[in-house]
Amino acid sequence: MSDYLVEVNNLTKRFPIKGGLLGREVSAVKAVNNVSFKIKKGETLGLVGESGCGKTTLGRSLLRLIEPTSGEVKFAGRDITSLNPSDMRDMRRKMQIIFQDPYASLNPRMTVGGILAEPMDIHGLNKSKDARKRRLQELLDQVQLPSDALNKYPHEFSGGQRQRVCIARALAVEPEFIVCDEPVSALDVSVQAQVVNLLMDLQKDLGLTYLFIAHDLKVVEYISSRVAVMYLGNMVEVAESHELYGASRHPYTKALFSAIPNPDPTKHVDRILLEGDIPSPMNPPTGCHFHPRCWLASEECKANYPEVTAQSGTHEYRCFNPIQ
Repeated sequence: MSDYLVEVNNLTKRFPIKGGLLGREVSAVKAVNNVSFKIKKGETLGLVGESGCGKTTLGRSLLRLIEPTSGEVKFAGRDITSLNPSDMRDMRRKMQIIFQDPYASLNPRMTVGGILAEPMDIHGLNKSKDARKRRLQELLDQVQLPSDALNKYPHEFSGGQRQRVCIARALAVEPEFIVCDEPVSALDVSVQAQVVNLLMDLQKDLGLTYLFIAHDLKVVEYISSRVAVMYLGNMVEVAESHELYGASRHPYTKALFSAIPNPDPTKHVDRILLEGDIPSPMNPPTGCHFHPRCWLASEECKANYPEVTAQSGTHEYRCFNPIQ
């Protein structure tokens, strides 16, 4: 048996842009471009990058909520990209997602009890009335919500409580892998800490595996075992969390981390200000996509796309002129 629960090989997602009288494809947005990585059982892989770099598209493509254009996604050794709808429904019991916006991802016309029972009904779990009642109470206990929450509607809860309902819904079918798509970005800072700690406790108690997508680099550092950095649909660096934050090699990663706010006013931090805008994913630059904004770019960077360089068994990056 492999140590890896999720294995992604050359995953690509293109969104066609159609035009003209006949609606032919005239271009395409290359949201995810030949991305490969692995996630071990029980670990959290953090995924960071600027808005529009393809993080959410990648996360949803892993679950086939968005169908990949090409590539391979293996879950527990099984390629899910080739599964028929019936087999994919069975597989989705093991793979769940927590969406970014707890206000938009819950049905306002359903009670919390109905929201939590729906995935169990779909997968034929806890069919008896007593078993369902016990399971619903267990879910509320796991996410630290009161038992009277079952008869209430989403609008009766705060943002943090709604996100706990979303977490409980993901746990309802006893999954092994959860994509956390910016689960705390819509919450107050104090509530963010509570939800992140809850996710970590659940991982420890239930043996869960996470892909944790976020903008807040400090949150990612806190919760993640390893961290992957995306830029314009490509994964440019992957390493253990402590190694990436302490000794990043890719210039983009260095620039990204230099923007982390420093709470100590006596400690000077050299900010790296990138020039220019992010290129369009419809027409990315030749060679390394980061070279128009990179202060270390050479002619080779403009002509060729760098292959993966493995610094160690767990640290990989794509760069011709890495930070030393």
